Amino acid sequence: MKEKGIRRIAAAACAIVCTIGCVAWPAPATAASASGGIALRAALEMIGVPYSWGGGGVHGPGYGIGRGARTKGFDCSGLAEYAYARAGIPIGTTTTEQWRSGVRVPEDLLEPGDLVFYDNDRKRPGPEHVGLALDGERMVHAPYTGALVRIDPLDRPDLLGVVRPDRGRGDVEL
Repeated sequence: MKEKGIRRIAAAACAIVCTIGCVAWPAPATAASASGGIALRAALEMIGVPYSWGGGGVHGPGYGIGRGARTKGFDCSGLAEYAYARAGIPIGTTTTEQWRSGVRVPEDLLEPGDLVFYDNDRKRPGPEHVGLALDGERMVHAPYTGALVRIDPLDRPDLLGVVRPDRGRGDVEL
């Protein structure tokens, strides 16, 4: 019970930071642009939930597989899937499916809630990690086994690209 209270306080604090930090962002042009904000808030509410390899999905934290079989939580793609499910947008269950779930946008046009992908194993094609952009410098994500869902810097050398899951949020085409 104490852990749940701490998680709620952390999520509330992050939501306040996000609200303050996002004030400088341009106002959305369409009602559909709200989906990124909904997904981001859903992910922020999960701060403090344990990482569980293969865990989580549209219904929230869940027991994973392999190394995650005894831990109820999220892996990176499970957190992203849950967040966008809360916004009513199916994006798939794996980073590969999620990488193909919307429109790729340049980093300089990144908006809160956009999916940011990382390729930390260049020998295997496709992204191995995903997070949700909080702003132009931070993301919320489930980082690795033994860690909790948290906010970390967005800028990493293995950044692969940015995807906006629904075309209503800016209609950026490359």
